[in-house]
Amino acid sequence: MGATARQGESEPPSRIAAILKKSKSAFIGIFVLSAALNVLLLGGAIYMMMVYDIVLPAGSLPTLAGLLMLVILVYLFQGVIDVIRTRLLSRVSATIDHDLSGEIFQLVQQFSIERPGQGESLQPIRDLDQIRNFLSSGGPLAFADLPWMAFFIVVLMLLHWALGVTVLIGGLVLLSLAIAADRLTRVPTQAANQCAGLRLAVAETSRRHAEVLKAMAMGTHLQRHWTAYSRRFLETQQSMADTAATLGGASKMFRMLLQSLVLTVGAILVIDGKATGGIIFASSILASRALAPVEQAIGNWRGLTAARQSWRRLEGHLSLLRHEVDRLDLPMPCQDLRIENLAIAPPGVTQLTLAGISFRLAAGEAMGIIGPSGSGKSTLVRALAGVWPAVHGHIRLDGATLDQYSSEKRGRAIGYLPQNVELLDGSISDNIARFTPDAATTDIIAAAEMADVHEMIKRMPQGYGSPVGPNGAFLSAGQRQRIALARALYGDPFLLVLDEPNSNLDPDGEAALMTAVDAVRARGGIVLLVAHRRSILSSVNLILHLSGGRAKAIGPREKLLADFAVG
Repeated sequence: MGATARQGESEPPSRIAAILKKSKSAFIGIFVLSAALNVLLLGGAIYMMMVYDIVLPAGSLPTLAGLLMLVILVYLFQGVIDVIRTRLLSRVSATIDHDLSGEIFQLVQQFSIERPGQGESLQPIRDLDQIRNFLSSGGPLAFADLPWMAFFIVVLMLLHWALGVTVLIGGLVLLSLAIAADRLTRVPTQAANQCAGLRLAVAETSRRHAEVLKAMAMGTHLQRHWTAYSRRFLETQQSMADTAATLGGASKMFRMLLQSLVLTVGAILVIDGKATGGIIFASSILASRALAPVEQAIGNWRGLTAARQSWRRLEGHLSLLRHEVDRLDLPMPCQDLRIENLAIAPPGVTQLTLAGISFRLAAGEAMGIIGPSGSGKSTLVRALAGVWPAVHGHIRLDGATLDQYSSEKRGRAIGYLPQNVELLDGSISDNIARFTPDAATTDIIAAAEMADVHEMIKRMPQGYGSPVGPNGAFLSAGQRQRIALARALYGDPFLLVLDEPNSNLDPDGEAALMTAVDAVRARGGIVLLVAHRRSILSSVNLILHLSGGRAKAIGPREKLLADFAVG
C-alpha cells in the first residue's frame, strides 16, 4: 500500500488537467446552468399536460394564453442558458490553447531537431486542435446532460412506474450502444491519426523538394507513398464512419421505437383509467428529453475518443519538453572556446558520428574545418552552434558549458550559418535582425555592411522592407546566403560558426565573406568555418582535418594545407 502511494505521488501532474483546473469556476457554472436548464425542460411537458387535462376540458382561452406566456418565458430562459453554457466552454477551450501555445511551439522545434523525418513535429499542434475543437463543440454539453437522464426517469416514475421502467430500459440499451461505440472506434481512430501524420509528412516532403521532384520526375515515385498512406487513412476513416453510422442509425431507430412504446404504455394506462390523456403526451416529451443526451453522446463519441487519445499523446509529449531553467546571468563570452573530448551523435541515433575532438581557440582566432564528405564536419558545427547536444565531452565558452548560458544569451553570443540556408517568411530586415522586436536600424545596417549586402539591399524595390518569401523563395541562392551571413553577424557575436558559407557565392561574395571573417577576428571574435574550397581558408590561422568522425590533424594553416589537399 505504501509503495503504491509513493508511486502515485511520484507521477508527474497532468499539465492539461492543471490548466482545466484554472477554469474550475467555469465548470461549476456549467454544472449549475445544466441543472437549471434540465429543470426548465420540464416546462414543455407540464404545458402539454395542462393543456390536455385542464384547458381543453374547461375551454378556457384566458388560461391557455397565460400558460402560453409562461412556456414562452421558459423557452427564452432555456435559450439564454444554453448560449451561456456554450460560451463558457468556448472560453475554456481558448484558455487551453492560450496557456499551451508557447510549449506547443517549443515542442515543434524540439521534435524537428530530435526526430527529423519522423513526421511527428506537427503532431502536438494537431492534438491541441483536437482537444480545443472537442471542448468548444456540443460534445461536452451532451455528456454534462447525461446524468440528468436519471432526473427525467424519476419524474416519469412519479407519473407512473411503468413509464419510468420503460424509459430506464431504453436508456440502458442506448448507453450500451454508446459503450460499444467507444470500444469499436478506439483502435480505428488511433490508426487514422497515425496514417494522417504519415500522409502529411509525405506532403511536406513534396512541398519542400518540389523543384527536385519535378526536375528528375521523382514525383510519381513519391506519389505511390502518398497513395498508399491515403488509402490506409481512408480505410480507417471509412471503418469509423461505418461504425458510427451503424450505431447512430441503431440508436436513432431504437429511440423512435421507444417513444412509440412510451405512447403505447401511456395509452394502456389511460384505457385502464390510471392516467389522463395529458400524461400520454407529457411522458412522450419527457422520454425524448431523457434519451436525448444519450443519442447526442453517441453522436459525439468519435470526437471524445479522438480528444482522449490526443490528450494522452500530448501529455506524453509535454513530459518530454525540456524547459528553460533559471541560470545565473553570465557575462557575454570574450576570451576563448574550448572543446574537450567531444563526441556527437545525431538525435535519435545511438552510433557516434564524431568522437574524440579536443582543441582550444583564443579570441581573434579562426579555424577552418576540412575533410571528405561524411567525415563529421556538419555534425561538429551543429554541436558548436548548440543545435545538437554532446553525447560526451564539453563545449565551453570562457570556461562555461553552453547549457550554463540562457538560450537568449547563447543566441546572442553565437552566429550560425547552416549549410542549407533557410530564411523565414518576412522582410530582409526582419531576417537580419533575427526577428528581434524593436531591433536598432544601425545594428541591422552594420551587419548588412559587414556581409557586403547593404548596396544590394538598397537596390531592391522595398529595400530592407523587401519580403524574402517562404524559405527565402523570392531571392536567389547567393542572395539568401549573403543575407543569412548578415543574420549570423548581427549583434557582433563572439563565436561565428559557418558551414560551407561560400557554396553559393560568386567571387565578389567570397571576397566579402573573407573580409567579414577578418573583421570578426579583428574585434576579438572567434570563427569556425567548414570549407571545401581552398580560397576561403586564407582568412583562418588554424586547420582541423576530420576523417571518419575523428580529428586526423590539427595545426597551423600553412603546415596543414601543405600536407593535405582540400576537397
